[in-house]
Amino acid sequence: MASNYKVADYLLDRLAQVGIRHLFGVPGDFTLHFLDHVISHPDIEWMGCANELNAAYAADGYARVMPAAALLTTVGVGELSAINGIAGSYAEYLPVIHIVGTPALRAQKAGELLHHSFGDGDFSHFSRMAKEVSCAQTSLTAENAVTEIDRLLVAALYQRRPVYLQLPSDVAQADVITHPEALALSQPILSPSSLQAFIAAAREKLQSAHRVALLADFLADRFGAQQSLNNWLAAVNLPHSTLLMGKGLLDETHPLFLGTYAGAVSDIKVKECIENADVLVMVGVWFVDTITAGFSQHIIQDNCIDIQPEQVRIGRKVFSQIPMVTAVEALHKLCQSLQNEWQQPVIIPPSITPLSTGIMSHDWLNQQVFWSHIQSFLRPGDIVVTDQGTSCFGAASLKLPSGCTFIAQSLWGSIGFSLPAAYGAQVAQPQRRVILLVGDGAAQLTIQELGSMLRDGLTPIIFLLNNQGYTVERAIHGPQQRYNDIAEWDWTLLPLALGKQSFTRRVTQVDQLQQVLADLENCQQLAFIEVVLPQMDAPELLINIAKSLQARNAAV
Repeated sequence: MASNYKVADYLLDRLAQVGIRHLFGVPGDFTLHFLDHVISHPDIEWMGCANELNAAYAADGYARVMPAAALLTTVGVGELSAINGIAGSYAEYLPVIHIVGTPALRAQKAGELLHHSFGDGDFSHFSRMAKEVSCAQTSLTAENAVTEIDRLLVAALYQRRPVYLQLPSDVAQADVITHPEALALSQPILSPSSLQAFIAAAREKLQSAHRVALLADFLADRFGAQQSLNNWLAAVNLPHSTLLMGKGLLDETHPLFLGTYAGAVSDIKVKECIENADVLVMVGVWFVDTITAGFSQHIIQDNCIDIQPEQVRIGRKVFSQIPMVTAVEALHKLCQSLQNEWQQPVIIPPSITPLSTGIMSHDWLNQQVFWSHIQSFLRPGDIVVTDQGTSCFGAASLKLPSGCTFIAQSLWGSIGFSLPAAYGAQVAQPQRRVILLVGDGAAQLTIQELGSMLRDGLTPIIFLLNNQGYTVERAIHGPQQRYNDIAEWDWTLLPLALGKQSFTRRVTQVDQLQQVLADLENCQQLAFIEVVLPQMDAPELLINIAKSLQARNAAV
């Protein structure tokens, strides 16, 4: 006798159980029966996107503020459109459950010449491609569905990376006898002997130090160490900083927060404190070229205690099987007993460069003026989303209020990421204010998702920085070359064309920006603000990083 409980229901219940409340994607004929179950599910809401790439970016943004995210595409054409977004989630450690609707198993076994295939009867091409950007893969059958769904979810949550799950259309409708019980999640292995050896080595290292500092990065967030880190820094007087990928990880209102570290182009006080420390504790740090001005950091390995997700390195000695949170909590206790022996530097809080007294309210806007005003506009708890370019490197100098989340894709660096990612983040956290900062060049890639924001009644505040093309590329090479130009759009007409009325303004002068920011304080609808800036004006950090990238890309 047929059951009313299907593989589709089991999968959706498992997604809900791990904290996923929305499913992003684009429908296809191989997914439609599954989508009927999505529509009727009490806890999972369907979020249809304009295209699969945008859906993948939205899932990425969702996963940055939720335990995990889920994405649905159809086989071949849909999943390959999404693969760039999934690759970004893989590179930057974000658990996205990628569900791919495939033809019925009987059609696959018969090798039928089906649409969305290469016409060769081989339906494994795309799963082989997916192996490079996922930490686990499966093709469900009626027999393996329960076991494999659980296996993939456990892998995604443990490794913090995407998984790839093929769901044949007939398997989605197959009966399942059991309902999901509590999911047995994998826990990182802890070696007590390795932990004790690490603590002893760390004590010896720290006892001889006079200047100790801490540098944190994005992996500390991905592997659950944010709260433990902030507890440590609240109890121990330790100067600290983050790299750009980890911005927002630490409370930037803390009196000992130094600012953003960016190698040789850091603020001089940040650079001196981090690079001249006798012992530098690093938590979840990756030195990426675009956030270190081409690997310009001057950090001596022998002076470091380097905490990674499952191991710690002190100098050149490695202590394995120590989870990151355990290592952080151990150092917290150790530092409390040693901190009185350390020299405390005088910390000058980071701030936006003050506006020139010569700036008049009717003067044209520039980068410096814009970011100074955005600094004053931020509130505690905001989600700030930026794209790779002037928006990201300008926002690097902001001092975030308490409780803010900062989203940037500095490693994968796929332009256009930010707008759909902001959509995903706001879907996940509708009670928080989302501020999106995106350049005109990046926005042209993914602007369609503005329609989804308007359709769903979301209220992000979008600042479209119009500097007439790819200013980040102009700063690296070819400032006058036409490959760095883009089509000129009438940006303020787009919200109405893509959905409905919104708060839309175009600002070119200081007083116009000031008025708009005042109006936005009580705005209850989506806001789309086109900010016109000089074409070659760029934040100082971007200019310095562009010089390093230009040098590295040049012929030797």
